[in-house]
Amino acid sequence: MADEALSAGIVARRLGVAVTTLRTWHQRYGLGPSHHVPGHHRRYTPADLARLEVMRRLTAEGVSPAEAARWARQAPDSLASVGTADPRRARDGGGTTIPVGRAGPAARGLARAAMRLDADAISEAVAQALAADGVVTTWDRLLRPLLVGIGERHAATGALVEVEHLVTRCVSTALGSVASANPACGPPRVLLSCADEEQHSLPLEALAAALAEAGVGYRMLGARVPVAALLAAIARTGPAAVVLWSHTPATADPAQLTALLTTPSRPLLVLAAGPGWQARTLPVGVVSPADLTEALSLTVALLDSLDRPAAS
Repeated sequence: MADEALSAGIVARRLGVAVTTLRTWHQRYGLGPSHHVPGHHRRYTPADLARLEVMRRLTAEGVSPAEAARWARQAPDSLASVGTADPRRARDGGGTTIPVGRAGPAARGLARAAMRLDADAISEAVAQALAADGVVTTWDRLLRPLLVGIGERHAATGALVEVEHLVTRCVSTALGSVASANPACGPPRVLLSCADEEQHSLPLEALAAALAEAGVGYRMLGARVPVAALLAAIARTGPAAVVLWSHTPATADPAQLTALLTTPSRPLLVLAAGPGWQARTLPVGVVSPADLTEALSLTVALLDSLDRPAAS
């Protein structure tokens, strides 16, 4: 068993997440290392790693961390069946509503407004939530459940394309308003970009709004950015951090990340954000944040460290 036990650093690299994410999953959801030798740090066993791989995959697909952890804590011999007994599919029973899982009444109300194509109601609800709760909480508790639900319904029925377009426009406008209302405290040192041919930019816009809310300056390149254009932007602006978003495996070519790591103007932090990226394909030196909170915290922590006066 000792030969198979893994350190937190090794597990983090295999999963493509930060060690801080492992600590959070351990402290909040009980998904920690189970192998213990007196006088030494606890280590992760293969069964622990299998559970964490389930946690990583489900959270990347939009399942709430608490629900993903519930599935991940199942007995090891049942983990392989999670792909067929997917919690997102289990709560999708057909019909014409938008499933929002265990999200609260605000999310259900927003889903009803979305089904009515009531742009005014959608915009008002999102704006009120952003003003009251901030970007991260609004995204996690209100917007992501709705967007995941729309995706589920479309996958099951082929419908709701018009709903997705309307909701996306309303949410994008609301997030843009947050960014406009919160000018950065310093020069933009974060570059946000979608992967080549990736058209789903809304989660990246949420990160932009969260950065603005934190007073962090950024540049947004948006959807479908060719690698050559991204490298040119890096060379021209010298960002400390680059976030590359991919929503689907079709746009998640690891060569794009390798190009970022080998450019002469290599950023200090490269984040591969979004469910398109597969942890096993990420180049060494790339971090895949589990969610918006982690993407924000990693970026802010880097900039804080750069701004901290050097010890005399």
